[in-house]
Amino acid sequence: MKKLFFAALILFTVAANAQTVDLRRKIEVTGTAEAEVTPDIIYFSISLKEYMDGRNRVSIDVLENQLEKAVAVAGLPKEDFTINNISGYTTYQKKKDPNFLAGKQYRIKFHDLNKVNQILGSVDPKGIESTYIESYDYSKIIELKKELKLKALIAAKEKAAYLLEGIGEKVGGAIEITEVEDNNPGPIMRNFAFKANTLVAADQAAADSDIDFKKIKLNFQIRAVFEIK
Repeated sequence: MKKLFFAALILFTVAANAQTVDLRRKIEVTGTAEAEVTPDIIYFSISLKEYMDGRNRVSIDVLENQLEKAVAVAGLPKEDFTINNISGYTTYQKKKDPNFLAGKQYRIKFHDLNKVNQILGSVDPKGIESTYIESYDYSKIIELKKELKLKALIAAKEKAAYLLEGIGEKVGGAIEITEVEDNNPGPIMRNFAFKANTLVAADQAAADSDIDFKKIKLNFQIRAVFEIK
């Protein structure tokens, strides 16, 4: 009796598995879509440092006020101007070493690189220790990614259609759609420094930034399986 039950169980399992086998004729293809866009968000870093003008100290407060005013005149929102780092700016350090020169690093978010020239030209160049493009991005990157993924899927179907047409077949509905791993970058890190140890030439800084600036390239792939009619 047990043997009969076991045999019946095996037959039932085989029959169940047979029912799950997909016997549809299929074609698997990959579609690609890409685009290049000009970044419209630029994160710019400016480092200010106190310096001695003869026996007089030009304080970090004076330099910071110049920068804040320049940012405001350029029409940048307050939230786009932040402090990144402070080096040794403590009362203890100044008491310990009166010759210690404090510094601060600021991060400014730009949508127009031409304003870099305007801002740098309004700050005492002797107080500018360094400036560089920290990173850049594209404001509509999410919408662009969605658009490219859809184009990649359409391209996959078109590829399947013309391949099947070559053998007298027609493409049917999608059976499976897989998004290939997204290796496209987020904000692009540039870390491109403008030399400003002694004197910042605002016009040169703007020119250099134009030369260094590159477009963001996005590429997406969609793997799709379609039924053959």
